[in-house]
Amino acid sequence: MAQDKIRLAIVDDHQIVIDGLISLLGGQPRYSVELTTTSARFLLDQLRNIPVDVLLTDVMMPEMNGRELAATIRKQYPHIRILALSMSGEGQLVNQMIADADIAGYVLKNIGKSELLHALDKIAEGGLYFSEEVMAEMGKASLIRKENAEVHLTAREIEIIALIEKEFNNKQIADALFISERTVETHRKNIFRKTGTNSVLGLIKYAYEHKLI
Repeated sequence: MAQDKIRLAIVDDHQIVIDGLISLLGGQPRYSVELTTTSARFLLDQLRNIPVDVLLTDVMMPEMNGRELAATIRKQYPHIRILALSMSGEGQLVNQMIADADIAGYVLKNIGKSELLHALDKIAEGGLYFSEEVMAEMGKASLIRKENAEVHLTAREIEIIALIEKEFNNKQIADALFISERTVETHRKNIFRKTGTNSVLGLIKYAYEHKLI
C-alpha cells in the first residue's frame, strides 16, 4: 500500500466495541480510521466514496453477518483486505470465510493492543494473521471434515440422527420420512456401526462434536 497512512474501516453492531478499537488505535501514526459504523449495509454504501485499505469486521451481526459482508467486499472492492473479529473462533466458519472471501485474518475480541497492531501490520503489508486460538479451531474443523468423510454417513442417515436427537422413536422416524420401521432399524444399526457408538447418548455426543446436527 503506497500511501503513508493505512486507511481503516470498522464495522461492529456494538458501538462500545468500535469505541474500544478506536481507543486502541489512538496515537498510532501508521493508521487512520476513515469510517466506522454499526451497519454493514451502511458500510457498503459509504465505501463507494471513502477509500479504505483494511476493513475490521465483526462476524455475528444481525443485518448482514460478517461472512456475507466479507464475500460482498471481496467482489466489489477486491483491494480491501479484511480482518475478522469475533467472540468465537469456530473453525468451520473461519474456513468458510477464507473460501468465500479470502479474508486476510481472523482474531478473537479478547486480544490486546499489541496483538491487534501486529495483525494489522502483517495484513497491511500483504500478509496474513490468524490468532493461535483460531488456528487451533481451524485444525479441529479440518480433522472433523476428514473424519466425516471417512465415516461416509449418507444424507438419509444424517436425517435420522437429527430425528433421534429430537427423541423420535422408530415409528415416528418412519412416519416422518415415509419409510418402513424395518428400514429405520437398518439405518440405525448402520449409523451406530459407522460412528462407533453404542448408545443414543453416545451418538448424539458424536453428532454434536462432528457438527452433524
